[in-house]
Amino acid sequence: MKVINVVDFTEFPGPRERKFGDFSGEEFRETILIPEIQNGEEFAICLDNVFGYGSSFLEEAFAGLLRKGIPENVVLSIANNLISEDDPSLIVEIKQYINEQLERQR
Repeated sequence: MKVINVVDFTEFPGPRERKFGDFSGEEFRETILIPEIQNGEEFAICLDNVFGYGSSFLEEAFAGLLRKGIPENVVLSIANNLISEDDPSLIVEIKQYINEQLERQR
């Protein structure tokens, strides 16, 4: 399985949206996640080796997939293939954002 390392995108994850700064959650979703989803092969995402995440980056990158029309089963599969040895609580946080978005959409 291919592993996408967020650190290859940036060591310093930025804000929610591109208009607020570089390396945003929106940019990560649009330039990394969605193209990988469109490739159709399963992948994992390693969240390690960056200098912290804002909640807005994580929410926009991952829960934002649902708002962009990515099917629930695909988003949940991505959530189940998250990796973090540095801070496993990030995985819990991302899954929470995804579940909150699913609730809003129901």
